Amino acid sequence: MAELSEIVDFLDTELKTQELADYSGAHNGLQLENQKGIKRVVSAVDASEAVITKAVSLNADLLIVHHGMFWHGVQKLTGAFYRKVKLAMDNGLALYSSHIPLDIHPEWGNNILLAKALGMNSTEAFGDYKGACIGVRQKLDMPLDSLLEKVATAVGSPVHHCPGGNRENVGMVGIITGGAGSEIEAMVDAGIKTFITGEGPHWSFPLAEELGLNVIYAGHYATEVFGVQKVSSVLCEKFALDTPHFIDHPTGL
Repeated sequence: MAELSEIVDFLDTELKTQELADYSGAHNGLQLENQKGIKRVVSAVDASEAVITKAVSLNADLLIVHHGMFWHGVQKLTGAFYRKVKLAMDNGLALYSSHIPLDIHPEWGNNILLAKALGMNSTEAFGDYKGACIGVRQKLDMPLDSLLEKVATAVGSPVHHCPGGNRENVGMVGIITGGAGSEIEAMVDAGIKTFITGEGPHWSFPLAEELGLNVIYAGHYATEVFGVQKVSSVLCEKFALDTPHFIDHPTGL
């Protein structure tokens, strides 16, 4: 059994939680503490009521998520929000959330883990977001259809795509997991020829066509399952905790 404070200090340091800027509703770091030690860690993408209910049923002491409890800003402690907070507190479930810091971590991040799953082992960071590089990129020599197959296999589900550029050779491939589909022009300016992300607005498809950019929309949820699973595995090994469990609660988006 480990102390929650030890785990939080380790994660805050490794993820640079206090140093990296993020969306105002992210509130990265420990969002809910408990009054007992940590023996079992579970992970999930979202801190939803369904996920917290499952975590409690697994007798978890700590839940690691990518999208935390305050994603929609300040909320009244009523309804579903009250129910899930009370459920977690009544059962001693602590919750730690990491968004941008986990996306861009050089070893545990969603970007790098998806890239490695695609065989991209010589990536470089790119794409500025409030002073930090938000994505990874690498030049690949393969047809678009082959890359589409690799991405679908990596995320475990079919993907949607815009064949706006060269189908015979994907060229410089950029990856920004999650909802970065609105960054079409920024990708073109960065020299990206094929862009892999989770989702994008409707207008991103015709704009990508017009600008000659291949875009692979692989799912917001599906592209962000990697980091939380990696973090829970790292914690279990470092602090000698029980085998981690990933709570898979996909949105299909």
